[in-house]
Formats: sequence, structure tokens, C-alpha cells
Amino acid sequence: EIQLINLARSGFWTKTNAKETTTASTMMEGSDTDDGTSRASSVDKKIANIRRLIQHWLDRSTIHIVPRWIAFVVLFLLFGLRIYLIQGYFIVAYGLGIFLLNNFIAFLSPLDDPVEKDGPMLPSTATEGKEFRPFQRRLPEFKFWLACSRGTGTCIIMTFFSIFDVPVFWPILLMYFGILFFMTMKRQLAHMYKHRYVPISFGKQKYKDAGHEGGVYGGGMAGSVQKGM
Repeated sequence: EIQLINLARSGFWTKTNAKETTTASTMMEGSDTDDGTSRASSVDKKIANIRRLIQHWLDRSTIHIVPRWIAFVVLFLLFGLRIYLIQGYFIVAYGLGIFLLNNFIAFLSPLDDPVEKDGPMLPSTATEGKEFRPFQRRLPEFKFWLACSRGTGTCIIMTFFSIFDVPVFWPILLMYFGILFFMTMKRQLAHMYKHRYVPISFGKQKYKDAGHEGGVYGGGMAGSVQKGM
């Protein structure tokens, strides 16, 4: 009987220790999971803060058109200088040229294509042209600048990886790009001439005497009354 009691006690303590071990391991796993979740949430918060900061500066730069394009020209010249110095990555330069050309065509094209749209079209007569209609681009100026800057920056980063340095005879790429640029711009100019639109808005026409009323007392009715007397 004493042996049975000892065996029962030992079994009870064994089960108790097993339960405590299981509970401790579960708590440790839960703490590890909580730590991983907190770390992931902190990383997400940092990424969100960085994106918010970038968007803040982009929003502030919308009104500074000339400095933005000067920065893009500097970035583009740095890319060209790097291509010239390392004498490679010509396929990357060709891809950037095609990308910039496509964005430039979208910048020159109207938002509503007269060929595809069945509703109101661009003014085609002198009477319709007198009404002020600002030119709405398919790709706005800010998005055009942002796309060009991102594309150029991405290509600069690509020049640091040898996998993108595909051997190619660059004069052929240059000649092909020149032909493609000439044909694309010729088609765009023909489209502009056919539908009679200019991708530039100079603002609404201002008349010489706009806002000024005639008459002796500075008003139209006063002048007519004075003349009647």
C-alpha cells in the first residue's frame, strides 16, 4: 500500500510538472508572437512615416515648377555622365529614352481623345474656339515630372548591378531611337493639326476695357441718363 501511495504521488507530481512546463512554453510562445507582432507594427509605422514625409515634400514642391525640372535635368545629366564614364548599360539608357518618350507623348495628348470620344470634342471652328477651354492633359505636369524623375533614379540604381549591363552595339540603338522619336512626334503633330489643339494653355483672354464702366459718373446707366438730360 505504501508503494502504491508513493507511485500515485509521483504520478501526480509528474502530471503537475508537465502541465507547468506546457503552460510556461505556451506563455513563451505567446510572448515571442507578441514581440514579433510589435516589431512588425513598428516597422510598418516607420515605413508609413517615411512615405508620409516624402508625400509632404512632394506636395510642397508642386508650386515650384522650375526648380523641380532643374533637379530632373541635373539627375538626367548625372545618369548620362555615368553611362559615358563606364561605357556600358546602353540598353538601360535606351529603355529610359523609350520611357521618357512615352511620358512626353502622354503629356502632349489631351485627356479626352477626339477620335475615341463620342461626346463633346475639341473646338474646330472659330466660334467654338472663342470659348475658353483650358487644355487638359492625359498626364499632368507634376505626374510627368515625377515619373521622369523616378525613372531616371531607377536607371541610375540599375547601373550598379552588372546583370543589367547587356552587351549591345549602341549606335544601332541610337539610330533606332532617333527613328522612333521622329515617327512618334510626326504622328503627334499630325494629330494636333487634325483636331486643331495646342497642348499649352495661356489663360483666358483679357480685354482692354474689362472691368471699367463708361459714363460721366463712372457707371453705364449714369452716363446714359446724363446724355438724355
